[in-house]
Amino acid sequence: MGLLTFSINLTLDGCVDHQEGVADEETHAFFTRLLEESGAMLWGRITYEMMESYWPAVARGDVEAPPAVREWAVKLEAKPKHVVSSTRKDFPWTNSHHIAGDLRTGVQKLKDATPAGVLLASGKLATELDRLDLIDEYKFLVHPRIAGHGPTLYHGGLPGTRRLELLSAKPLRCGAVAMHYRRAR
Repeated sequence: MGLLTFSINLTLDGCVDHQEGVADEETHAFFTRLLEESGAMLWGRITYEMMESYWPAVARGDVEAPPAVREWAVKLEAKPKHVVSSTRKDFPWTNSHHIAGDLRTGVQKLKDATPAGVLLASGKLATELDRLDLIDEYKFLVHPRIAGHGPTLYHGGLPGTRRLELLSAKPLRCGAVAMHYRRAR
């Protein structure tokens, strides 16, 4: 069984708006490594639609992008992408798969079938999966910014405090810090 790892960009005040982070070669390299280390991606519909509206064009070369960004797009194109949605059924982007029905059962089956692990990159979905006790690790990229607005991490709340064990913390040149935590059980 693979681990479910939640990874996201966030500001010091918890904002997870994708436009608030530092997007440079080093931060793209960080996420490229995470992508390479995982066996599959897991998103909610909103994140999937945001990603499919841009990254396939970058992978095809239709959008001008630096080499690190294009490398990430090409690897993302090849990676299995699983989407949780109750409103959308058709996911035409290469290697995309729909998770329907019971959320706990569907995600647990995905974890069981993916020994290299699953990389979760959707804030709202992470809240639901954390409520179900399905997230094993967290790899946050904390940016040196205070956004002063939302959306924020775990805005919907959790039933209780999650205790985490720090595995590593690595500062990047841009001032962001890559934090790796394991769920303390």
